[in-house]
Amino acid sequence: MITTIKKLNMHCFFIALILLTAFSCADKDKVKDTKDIAEDKNEKMIITTTKVADAQFVVNASEINMEEIKLGQLAQQKSKMDHVKELGKAMQDEHTKAQVALTNLAKTKMFAIPTNDTQKTIDTYKDLNKKTGKDFDIAYSTLMVNGHNTAISLFEKTATESNDPEIKAWCNEMLPTLRMHLNEANTCLQECEKMMKNK
Repeated sequence: MITTIKKLNMHCFFIALILLTAFSCADKDKVKDTKDIAEDKNEKMIITTTKVADAQFVVNASEINMEEIKLGQLAQQKSKMDHVKELGKAMQDEHTKAQVALTNLAKTKMFAIPTNDTQKTIDTYKDLNKKTGKDFDIAYSTLMVNGHNTAISLFEKTATESNDPEIKAWCNEMLPTLRMHLNEANTCLQECEKMMKNK
């Protein structure tokens, strides 16, 4: 009887051990979003409310840049339309420059920024990559229009509300380029819609 109880206890112990190992492995499989990591670092380092807002702007702007670069690369690979490929190339080139400048600015402020594509960028890329032909061109151009409208609003708000002169200056420096990108994206979308009507 005692031997049976001991065997049962050992059996229960091994089951518990297996379950703990499984849960531990599951936790390791969860990769934290690089944007969340940057935000957590900034929260630990920054105390003043104004600096928190500036740090969040830098994180958001970095995410925008990386998404524009990645989607621009995809547009050059998948589109068969010259104006979509050209827009993709322009987005890749311009936002790569912007990301270099932003990274340097973040370093001077000791702000953390995402170091890899964020989950939002990964999801957007996956959804866009499922599309082909003219559906892809329309979807990409629409993303560029919506993305640059969002970016312009973010940069205008920060240029007005930030108390940091360097961040304000960078926002004001970037805004004309972002508005130009929006015009280019709108033109590209109109061309794609014309092509859809004529097919």
